[in-house]
Amino acid sequence: MPTVQVTDVKDDDFLLDVREDDEWQAGHAAGALHIPISEFVARYGELTEAAPQDGRVHVICRSGGRSAQVTMYLAQQGVDAVNVDGGMQVWQAAGRAVVNDKGEPGFVL
Repeated sequence: MPTVQVTDVKDDDFLLDVREDDEWQAGHAAGALHIPISEFVARYGELTEAAPQDGRVHVICRSGGRSAQVTMYLAQQGVDAVNVDGGMQVWQAAGRAVVNDKGEPGFVL
């Protein structure tokens, strides 16, 4: 499965967060699209509308397990998708910004 390190994700890369609502509300990467894995197939159209047509989708969750499942699904659909290794835990540990729903500093559950 295609995987990238948190440090390889650039600020303008398209990021899809597949964690559940409570995790997202506590803290997420600014600018990420949020579609929980539990709703992903039903809401797939939201991704196709938001994602760049010729760009890569970087999929992230808490530690990398759920995002790996979504990455495999997207690859089967012909989408250029990669799993962000280590997820939001590594994202925060690497000093990358984490915000809550109000745009204030957040944290990873």
